[in-house]
Amino acid sequence: MALDLAYTARHLTSRLGTTMMAVGGIALVVAVFAATLMLSQGLKQTLAATGLNENVIVVRTGSQNEIQSGVNREHAAIIAAQPEVARDAEGKELITNDVVVLISLKKKANNQPSNVTIRGISAQGLAVRSQVKIVQGRRPTAGTQEVMLGQAIFDRFIGTELGKSLRLVGTDWIIVGVFDAGTSGFNSEIWGDSDILMPAFRRDRFSSVTFRLRSDSDFETIQARLEADRRLSVTLKREQQFYAEQSRSLAKFIMYIGIFVSVIFSLGAIIGGMITMYSAVANRVREIGILQAIGFSRWSVLNAFMRESILLSIMGGILGIVAASLLGFLTVSTTNFMTFSEVAFGFSLTPKIIVYSLIFATVMGIIGGLLPAVKVARLKIVEALRSV
Repeated sequence: MALDLAYTARHLTSRLGTTMMAVGGIALVVAVFAATLMLSQGLKQTLAATGLNENVIVVRTGSQNEIQSGVNREHAAIIAAQPEVARDAEGKELITNDVVVLISLKKKANNQPSNVTIRGISAQGLAVRSQVKIVQGRRPTAGTQEVMLGQAIFDRFIGTELGKSLRLVGTDWIIVGVFDAGTSGFNSEIWGDSDILMPAFRRDRFSSVTFRLRSDSDFETIQARLEADRRLSVTLKREQQFYAEQSRSLAKFIMYIGIFVSVIFSLGAIIGGMITMYSAVANRVREIGILQAIGFSRWSVLNAFMRESILLSIMGGILGIVAASLLGFLTVSTTNFMTFSEVAFGFSLTPKIIVYSLIFATVMGIIGGLLPAVKVARLKIVEALRSV
């Protein structure tokens, strides 16, 4: 014979205080575990969303990011002349020659300086990156010392109001607009005219060249041609892939640290679960003897206790996931290891994270309930019935 779920549920509700303490401990650990995965996933999604799959970015061979790269004007002109580069209705190439540098601004939250990316773009820069929309003011006028800010920069840094000036390389640059790039990393950048920014920051070449493909099937063709051209020494990647790779190291670091902390916390939750289950065994010794005497096998009793422990852990897991999901309303920022610049991103809860969190909670329940359940199964009927 097997003990049904009603038996398990009845005993969980009969000791509600102890049950809630065990569930709360597991929920806390699962919330930390889920939050870590959400943070890592949020960073990946932010930088992956920075690029468009139909765009191609060109950097110098061997460069891991745009700051390390360099493409001179002659090579940029060669790239623009390729037949695979898309053109707009007026016949202009959908291509932007960008210069990328770092500056330091102070955060509103703590008045501490942080590195911020400033990007110089060409006239077609906004057309190439169609996900970027101006939400306040206007775009910088070509040939002037004007800049526009990503929404995250506008919200999080001091002195970033419209009409104010940013002091860059000894001169003032007027803030004329704010743009929203959705959940992408561009939201954490400042944009201006590359032809003005490049000499101002004493750069003699562009950091990267980004263009829209005429057809998606053209990528392999132009990639093979330009990477084989010994004059250029460049690497071509789809823009989405390039920026997704920028998050890989930091996302893994966040995930590994978070999992390590979660495992440490889970030891406490497992011990708490064991104490709960051992308490249940101590209070139900006589009941266990009666169950065995009326025909329930030791395996059935063990299975009932394991089921009780797992149910506790699943309840805690669900509560922890619900708590972690509230973090989806928050935005955090950190320094990207690859670019050394500030990037703002949010917590992202996915179905995969929910499944992993429930598995993590279930494993805690199995480990926490195993020893008490084994003790139950080893109780002798006579000794259990004699217990008062």
